[in-house]
Amino acid sequence: MKKFKRALALSLTAAMGLSLVACGNGGDATTTAAPETEAATEAATEAAATGDDASASTATEASEIDYSNDGTVLNIQVWNAEFSERLRDYLPNYKANDPEDGLAGGVLTTPNGDITVKFTQTPSDDNAYQNNLDTVLPGNADAAADDKVDIFLVEADYALKYVNADTEVTEPIADLGITDDEIADQYQYTKDIVTDGDGVLRGLSWQACSAGLIYNREIAKEVIGSDDPADVQEAVKDWAAYEETAAKMADAGYLMTSSTNDTYRVYSNNVTKKWVSDDGVIQLDDNIKAWIDNSKAEVEANETTTNDLWGDDWSKGFYPDGKVFAYFGPAWFFNFSMAYDPTDDNESVADNGGWGFVVGPQSFYWGGTWICAAAGNDNPGAIRYIMEQMTTNPEVMKAIATGSQDCVNSKTVLADLASSDDGNIDLLGGQNPYKELAAGAEKVDMSNISNYDQGCNESIQAKFKDYFDGKTDYDSAYDAFVKDVQTKYPSLKAE
Repeated sequence: MKKFKRALALSLTAAMGLSLVACGNGGDATTTAAPETEAATEAATEAAATGDDASASTATEASEIDYSNDGTVLNIQVWNAEFSERLRDYLPNYKANDPEDGLAGGVLTTPNGDITVKFTQTPSDDNAYQNNLDTVLPGNADAAADDKVDIFLVEADYALKYVNADTEVTEPIADLGITDDEIADQYQYTKDIVTDGDGVLRGLSWQACSAGLIYNREIAKEVIGSDDPADVQEAVKDWAAYEETAAKMADAGYLMTSSTNDTYRVYSNNVTKKWVSDDGVIQLDDNIKAWIDNSKAEVEANETTTNDLWGDDWSKGFYPDGKVFAYFGPAWFFNFSMAYDPTDDNESVADNGGWGFVVGPQSFYWGGTWICAAAGNDNPGAIRYIMEQMTTNPEVMKAIATGSQDCVNSKTVLADLASSDDGNIDLLGGQNPYKELAAGAEKVDMSNISNYDQGCNESIQAKFKDYFDGKTDYDSAYDAFVKDVQTKYPSLKAE
């Protein structure tokens, strides 16, 4: 079996325990951009250097930024190699030290001189990444110049912890000189995630991680009678239709999904209340209860399993003999999870464009990485340049999309991709998913996120596994979940 970027899968598992991936990329140097990336990067770099209208229409040129207060070392805190590889492959005026290892850092050339870029990686397992940030960020202003944190990355599940910190650890985007007009093309939900309680924006993302159902075309032909996206969407248009199709898949000898965890984000992204009430009580939303009930029924009906995400058993469906009809995922799933290892001779579903994409029962999102400027940094010019180029420069963002099949945070770029062959994806048999991805990004509602999402999302999936497998009852699984959450957050009370 091909390992499907095995080092990546291991990194993701460590990064987010049982429940979630940051936004797709782990630390494996082999998970770099697709072959066309080099040409795309050259085009973006040339456009930025020449002031081409396509790239200069949004992002401020390097020569217009004030670097006079910048230091000589730009320190970036990360949990994996994703961001370092994005800079290596797509950031104009940046040269990586090692083409095979983004984490090796590099040099950013500015009109005021070269700045050494260094990455500090702390894996997310056992909350190590956040613990590290909690240690270094509060005293950042007093750190030695070359040791100051300039940029750190966050995910949606804990972003509010840092944008609303009692001691300010993130610098407002406006203070860097980035205007509302520059980010007007970005999806609102990507800004809501990193907006503090006073309405101040404190981070930006290059991704819009709306997601959908990724299905096996051959299985769709056999069981549904068609692999056309319109026909498949009809078969999974809501949860009732989805369950009917799951029963047909089981009767035909297929799994509807590889794991109960595959559907989790669809349910959890459509809750009507936060994990924790305003008075500190753990709350189980009706949609989470529906995931539990439906998952239990699906396991008992042999429509899915309880395999852990990212493991070998879970990824068997990436191959024809895996007999898995669908996985739920965003655009980063295409490249970082389903993309194949060309050094392995075993044939995968991806090899022959054997996947298709539809919205599925409900719109949802999964993952994403946000760039934050650390309070007390000493490289405001370089930080502004990186944020603007990576999140507002349409040439760079289109290069990311076409080179890495990512869904970028630009309404204009996604509209362009949706209406041209540039958005066709080989893994999807040439299908263009960007119209659906763009529509999904408009529907994301962040009103129910909280500081406790990462811990609660991980715990609910881990502690109900035994219930799904018939090894314990519902009440025991729920009690184990509450106990686990209270271990992580001792101040919280049971419902």
